[in-house]
Amino acid sequence: MITGLGNSGALIAAAFAVLASGGSGTDVGLVAAARTVPLVVFLLVGGAVADRLSRHRVMVAANALNCLSQGVFAALVISGRAELWQMVVLSALGGVGHAFFAPAAEGMVLSSVRGEQAGRAFAVFRMGVNGASIGGAALGGALIAAVGPGWVLAVDAAAFAVAGALRAFLDLGGVSPREPGGGLLGDLRDGWREVVGRPWLWAIVLQFSVVNAVVAAAEAVYGPQVAEEHLGGARPWGLALAAYGVGTVLGGLLMIRWKPRRILLAGTLCVFPLALPSAALAVPVPVGWLVVAMFATGVTLEVFGVTWMTALHQEVPEEKFSRVSAYDWLGSIALVPVATAAAGPVEELVGRPAALWGCSVLVLSLTAAVLCVPDVRNLARREAVGEAVVASGPSVDRPAADQPTVKVPSGGSGEGAASAS
Repeated sequence: MITGLGNSGALIAAAFAVLASGGSGTDVGLVAAARTVPLVVFLLVGGAVADRLSRHRVMVAANALNCLSQGVFAALVISGRAELWQMVVLSALGGVGHAFFAPAAEGMVLSSVRGEQAGRAFAVFRMGVNGASIGGAALGGALIAAVGPGWVLAVDAAAFAVAGALRAFLDLGGVSPREPGGGLLGDLRDGWREVVGRPWLWAIVLQFSVVNAVVAAAEAVYGPQVAEEHLGGARPWGLALAAYGVGTVLGGLLMIRWKPRRILLAGTLCVFPLALPSAALAVPVPVGWLVVAMFATGVTLEVFGVTWMTALHQEVPEEKFSRVSAYDWLGSIALVPVATAAAGPVEELVGRPAALWGCSVLVLSLTAAVLCVPDVRNLARREAVGEAVVASGPSVDRPAADQPTVKVPSGGSGEGAASAS
């Protein structure tokens, strides 16, 4: 959460640092893309490494790389000597660090939880992450206005240093050591088999590869334009985004108490409301209704996020968490740069309202398609979630005559907003 608090503000600070150096909107996009591309390229390697080595050490190394890159970025900006190519390279290093950090962090969270309290633990974890993201963005914006983007980047570098130091002293004596696999490529193939061997897993990852992309295009490209032309500018759009953040926190509170029996059925039904913001922008509706739509989206998406983490924790072997998480992350973000780049040309071709309605239709149709997968509808919560997974298939609700709770493996599994969530 410490790194999340600083990093959220630093992402905003990087954009303003580019503008302060005389850069254009295209330059801002280039620096942002420089962080995303290595994240996509190195995610699978990061997942395999995190399953071969101690996850917390991988996280410490990633924190150290991010601390170094952000510290140099801050020094260049504060000194007024930052050039575009330097900011691109340093942003790319930040993306590499995140590619190794994210799978290791998710694998560590999943492996550290035991028993039937897993769902509540994941809800609390996601509340902390979301709260840090919301608070970091707000604090970062205020600090940029007060002291400039360079000092916000320096704070982020310090946050990485503190987080890495705290993780370095974690007592992980209770975590069983993992045996090395058959090489990096072998580990990646093994992780791929874990994914494709579970229809519920690859179906939802494919779903969110498109859903995340169209939601990002709607909110990052079309939303600000609609707000500027029809809703009164940046302030009401910021209010709508804040309502989404509040919704995620309340969704986390809900999931502390609610433990649905059919975890993926409940979670997937809660994906349908993601179509609401695009539809609201397409009309466009008054600000009050947009705020309601964004709030509802935040609540329901958090329900999905917790059920998704619970399903991964229950069904994926512990020693393969990070590799599966890496494939999940890769599927969840790979199309986001493509969608945001294509949003403008699509708007010119069919018009903004049609493009936004198309986003909503894609969310609804893909979510309905995922519900056609039997294991998505039937994957059931086991009471002893912390027990070792003994087969690679999901447990499903069945009639009493067909009692086994773990499906025989059929083959050799993208914040979850996390990952598919």
